[in-house]
Amino acid sequence: MATLTYVYAESTVVLGPLGPAHEPGSYDLCREHYGVMSAPRGWEVIRLPGVDDAPAITADDDLMALARAVREAGMLDDEVIPDSPVDPDPDSVRVVAQRGHLSVIVDSSAQPEPRPRHAGHRGH
Repeated sequence: MATLTYVYAESTVVLGPLGPAHEPGSYDLCREHYGVMSAPRGWEVIRLPGVDDAPAITADDDLMALARAVREAGMLDDEVIPDSPVDPDPDSVRVVAQRGHLSVIVDSSAQPEPRPRHAGHRGH
């Protein structure tokens, strides 16, 4: 078993030992899929040592330190999301859709930001 982590900011796929806990953005792979895993075109694949019977990577310490840093950066989930400058008026918030325990809400008092037009988009 191995853990696959995509590090989008670095265009890197890190394959390493099975993690002790599930992390957002990481996926567990069986031995077969670990062996045939490829990355999107233009991405780098880093295979860390310690996956089942996989041979250890023969690389210098700097490369291994870089691989560990990339893996750790991909597993960060403590990103601070700035608070809204003004709390919405509870009477102006309404539910527009629900599925299970999730709800989509809108603040009808907020001014919508203009959406950029995509190339090739035709307004009707």
